[in-house]
Amino acid sequence: MQPHPPEPFRIKMTEPIRLISPQDRQEAMQKAGYNLFALKAEDVYIDLLTDSGTGAMSQHQWAAILEGDESYAGARSYYRLQQTMQEIFGFEYFVPTHQGRAAENILSSILVKPGAIIPSNMHFDTTDANIRARGGDPENCVIQEAFIAQSTNPFKGNMDIDKLETLIQKTGPENVPFGCITITNNAGGGQPVSLQNIRETSQIYHKYHIPFFIDCCRYAENCYFIKTREPGYEKKSLLEIANEIFQTADGAFMSAKKDAIVNIGGFLAVRDAELFQKISNELILREGFITYGGLAGRDLDAMAVGLREGLDDEYLAYRIGQTAYFGNRLLENGIPIIEPAGGHAIYVDAGSFLAHIPHSEFPGQALAATLYLEGGIRGVEIGSVMFAHPDPQSGEMIYPQMELVRLALPRRVYTQSHLDYVVEIFKKVGQHRQDIHGYRILYEPQFLRHFTAKFTPLA
Repeated sequence: MQPHPPEPFRIKMTEPIRLISPQDRQEAMQKAGYNLFALKAEDVYIDLLTDSGTGAMSQHQWAAILEGDESYAGARSYYRLQQTMQEIFGFEYFVPTHQGRAAENILSSILVKPGAIIPSNMHFDTTDANIRARGGDPENCVIQEAFIAQSTNPFKGNMDIDKLETLIQKTGPENVPFGCITITNNAGGGQPVSLQNIRETSQIYHKYHIPFFIDCCRYAENCYFIKTREPGYEKKSLLEIANEIFQTADGAFMSAKKDAIVNIGGFLAVRDAELFQKISNELILREGFITYGGLAGRDLDAMAVGLREGLDDEYLAYRIGQTAYFGNRLLENGIPIIEPAGGHAIYVDAGSFLAHIPHSEFPGQALAATLYLEGGIRGVEIGSVMFAHPDPQSGEMIYPQMELVRLALPRRVYTQSHLDYVVEIFKKVGQHRQDIHGYRILYEPQFLRHFTAKFTPLA
């Protein structure tokens, strides 16, 4: 069995958690419409809903918060963040945003017109929705091995270069206002992208004069995978690898709530001065002035420190090692997951685990609900609730290839015993999996339905 890595930190403060009774959990789920997003956090025992903004900040980040400059314009906090941004990402221009979806909204509002095609390896939920909300079509071009759960390809997040070029040629480059790649690939199991593939993706986009943007909210984890898995990068520092990655791109957007280990924040960075002016105008209209972007000065300072801490070798060895330990424990107990373990989460193959439940009855939602009812564990469905959509031509429902439940690990929060508890609950659930039923949707909004939809179980 793979050992759990020792934490490269000591715990200085604790927060109490409690496991409420099975009856109380049932009542909580009924009140929430069987949507785990609608649960009260105090009714959750182990919260693996997301790693976004749920990490524990370090003493250095808390100290930086006390130095936050809350000036409306030109705050010292902004310039400290600017220096860090330049060292890691190297883009000429950037604006802070309150989180990643704000950056996606700004970029989409400027560049996406009805009928536009936006390629990526795999778009995650808010990127997908921001593009669709502007009338665009997000197209996924990830390699086929991404959909083979047991494939041990070390870079299952890679772009299918031939598929990407074929899409651009078929669509017409003039209908592709920008192209993306997501590192790591959240929708596909937190799987990394190789630097070679990032470079090849950049070459294809630039061959057709298409601006290339990197969705980089887990770039540090991706850098660690490159260093440990891609030949030729063993002796390079993680900062050097990050510099190489972003040199290939025309811009990047990030939810800093992930690899910058902050509770709120993000950014949008570009090289083009004209585009930056349009971004600034949109930011001022919707987020705030360009030197704070919807954040307090203290948030900017915490982000500046967190971006550096997120690239620390010892921290990332622990972070990736903890995820691998969790994944291996589940595999040892017969729980199918996307292999190899990704960086920020374990993705359980709910479609395989609950093979008797069809796409239309949401096996991922059924498993996520069962985990809470059985043990107070909150995960999130990544499958037909999140990504199924009607074909714009035929109206027929298009289902994703995989039905998953993501168990995202907040950074520097849970210990080995917490993960072992989750494994024990999975073992119990596995013993009566055939008795688990699917779900039907009672209410759903047009976009991002998984956040607020209401469900009822199919008995």
